[in-house]
Amino acid sequence: MIQRLFIRNYALIDSLEIDFRPGFTVLTGETGAGKSIILGALSLILGQRADSKAIKDAAQKTVIEGTFDVSAYEMRSFFEENDLDYEPSGICILRRELSPAGKSRAFVNDTPVSLTVLKELGEQLIDIHSQHQNLLLGDNRFQLRMIDIWAGDESLLSQYRTEYKRYCDLRDSLDRLRRASEENRKEEDYLRFQYDQLCEARLQPGEQSLLEDEQEMLTHAGEIKNALYSVAQYLGGDEGGALLQMKECQSVLRSLLRIYSAVEPLSERIESAYIEMKDILGEIENRQETVSVDPIRLQEVESRLDLIYGLQQKHHVSTIDELLSLQADLQQRLEAIDHSDEQITELQRKLSEQEKSLHTLAERLSAARHEASVGFTEKLIERARPLGMPHLRFEVEWKSKEGFDADGTESVRYLFSANKNRPMESVADIASGGEISRLMLTIKSLAADAAALPTIIFDEIDTGVSGEIADKMGEIMAGMAHYMQVVAITHLPQVASRGEYHYRIYKNDEGETTQTCIEPLDDTRRAEEIARMLSGTQLTEAALKNARELLNRK
Repeated sequence: MIQRLFIRNYALIDSLEIDFRPGFTVLTGETGAGKSIILGALSLILGQRADSKAIKDAAQKTVIEGTFDVSAYEMRSFFEENDLDYEPSGICILRRELSPAGKSRAFVNDTPVSLTVLKELGEQLIDIHSQHQNLLLGDNRFQLRMIDIWAGDESLLSQYRTEYKRYCDLRDSLDRLRRASEENRKEEDYLRFQYDQLCEARLQPGEQSLLEDEQEMLTHAGEIKNALYSVAQYLGGDEGGALLQMKECQSVLRSLLRIYSAVEPLSERIESAYIEMKDILGEIENRQETVSVDPIRLQEVESRLDLIYGLQQKHHVSTIDELLSLQADLQQRLEAIDHSDEQITELQRKLSEQEKSLHTLAERLSAARHEASVGFTEKLIERARPLGMPHLRFEVEWKSKEGFDADGTESVRYLFSANKNRPMESVADIASGGEISRLMLTIKSLAADAAALPTIIFDEIDTGVSGEIADKMGEIMAGMAHYMQVVAITHLPQVASRGEYHYRIYKNDEGETTQTCIEPLDDTRRAEEIARMLSGTQLTEAALKNARELLNRK
């Protein structure tokens, strides 16, 4: 349940704080006092989109913070799944911050979260029922959801939806495989031609660079041989070659050793250089032998490179590795074509088995819903008739759908008639605004009996009713407060008088600014507020007497 709501710098609010308690709380105030502003702020910490225009002072950020006690509800798993701190006390603090620059941040127990997570958590904490939500009564999925809540077997619906997802995954996989198989078969001849062409090329990793090096060498073989021959002559020629001259240098230095030992290191260095140069000469002579002018081999290399370049150009790639990767992909596609019939048959078998399993679950789900709808109908009629609909008839109509969807194999429609002489028709078609408000309140009260939602907020759900009917609606809300926390924003004194706690929302004009404020009412102030609701702005003794009677009859 919500314990505290704090709002700062939002719309007409500088700073406002409300403390909530268990049971039934009512909020009243004149039209335009700011009740919708408070509700709008609350919706922000429940994950609704923010509008930077709602920031009161553009120089400061807006902060909305709600403190909740979730200790009585199984919510630890949600916190663990979303990496949120779960306080042992069960206290959960939701905070939303809006910056003047238009940025929005959300927090759960001081941990930053996405709006999606905030909304998922908010949906488990509070149900805000506003006037426009009465339109949901004509929505078939909402109607079905209410019966599921009344049935109370979430595990069966969850199991069905898990199996339905598996069914959809298998069905989609089969569709994709069939489409791929059909497309591949259209291209099979061309794919096989491409694959065979690549296989026949017998491409090898690294082959291209080796061939390109060899081509360069063969193209310039004569030039290379001549250059190597010249270097060999410079090094080892019989007449003035570098090796011969180094040998003579070494001989001269050795002859000096006897009289000038300082040249010994120089002699050793020349010896080392001589050995290295002789080795180089050997390498050059070997290279001379390996380089040959071979027009036939050059033609073979160029022909092979032309084949490789042609394949690369054809397939829009630049390396042999990419061609080999393409060859592997083609092989995989051809194997898939060869085995596609087997794969399709296997998927069809699995889909058929899943469909049987899903059908069994759908039958169980339908049976549970049909059974629940009987009690749901009886209770709804019992609670709604005292709300000014003594001749109410209500029925849940089931209709089979073709195939499966996430909700099962049947759709539902609420049939309704408030008069003896009128046939039952769809609620959405014939119920008046006031009747829809009363029906919706009744349905919400049934849901409160069955579900464990901590808090429900009614935003002027009693619009369009008055007198005894309004009193009965207030009685229903008060009854709901035995199972959950109920907050009602109302203009009706009959509803307001049923509350255990009463807050008045009002506007306060200070100079050129207007502020939305809130105050808790004690017994005396409460009687005065309800008297004003009964008689208007003029506070009369008769109205006060009526107000006290309303308050004392509980």
